[in-house]
Amino acid sequence: MTAEHLPHLHDSASAAVVVGTDGSPASSHAVVWAAQTAADRRRRLIIIHGYDLAATRAVLGSAEVFVPSVVETLRDHGHQALESAQRIAHENHPDLEVVTELSDRNPAALLIELSSTAHLVVLGATPGVGSFAHLGSTLLAVASQGQGRIVVARHTGTQQQLRRSGPVVLGMDGSPVGEPAIQAAFDEACERGAELIVVHAWSDLSEGQFAGTSYLQIPIAELETAEHALLSERLAGWQKKYPTVAVTRRVYLSGARKHLIEWSKTAQLVVVGSRGRGGFRGMLLSSTSNHLVQHAHCPVMVVHPD
Repeated sequence: MTAEHLPHLHDSASAAVVVGTDGSPASSHAVVWAAQTAADRRRRLIIIHGYDLAATRAVLGSAEVFVPSVVETLRDHGHQALESAQRIAHENHPDLEVVTELSDRNPAALLIELSSTAHLVVLGATPGVGSFAHLGSTLLAVASQGQGRIVVARHTGTQQQLRRSGPVVLGMDGSPVGEPAIQAAFDEACERGAELIVVHAWSDLSEGQFAGTSYLQIPIAELETAEHALLSERLAGWQKKYPTVAVTRRVYLSGARKHLIEWSKTAQLVVVGSRGRGGFRGMLLSSTSNHLVQHAHCPVMVVHPD
């Protein structure tokens, strides 16, 4: 499908920016990012808190859950989290339209459902986790099973200013399943008036050494030329559609994750597809997306095929 014929499912005027909150510093940082994005694009901001009554019932037993004090405690915490998030959103954007929703449903299920019509869905993450499984069940579920564009904004534990300069960086593998990520990256660069850096590594191998010499130090001139040609071909239609976006291509031998992490130190946003070169349906996230969500120095947008 060409650039001109891809549907714009999440760009309708009614599509809102959606953010989940649990009252934690990480979710508060996500609210700041989501509020700024919604204000910039004149979209509604929907803040969601789900207190998952079914999960509480499974842990405590049905009888205990229906004790009024237990349910009231869950609701009170949810109300407080939403009120705090709404205050944060209005601190810098007093005219922003903010809608809050408190639900007894599973928060991941709520956010996945809303992702089908949202402009994008935003979640916070705390750094320092050792494996993707420890990122939290809600974040894992939404990042891997959501629709459209899911943004993970990592909280570093210190006071953070939103980065308003620097490029948008796209991690591109050259496969057809990556087209929605290309569209999202061009959209974001255009919205932000930013340069788009397209990062492509032709090998999935990690860089390594044997007897002190990199095993990837081989004659690659022809292969590199072919990879540049591939990128030019894949991007041509998009550059025609977005003539104001300056595009820089960077082709590397290997180590896509390492190079994208390095670019994330100066980028406003890194954009990646949800699946890797294979594009297997049912795959949670590609290894590159997985790694970036955990370690990037700026927000990461994971784009799912529609």
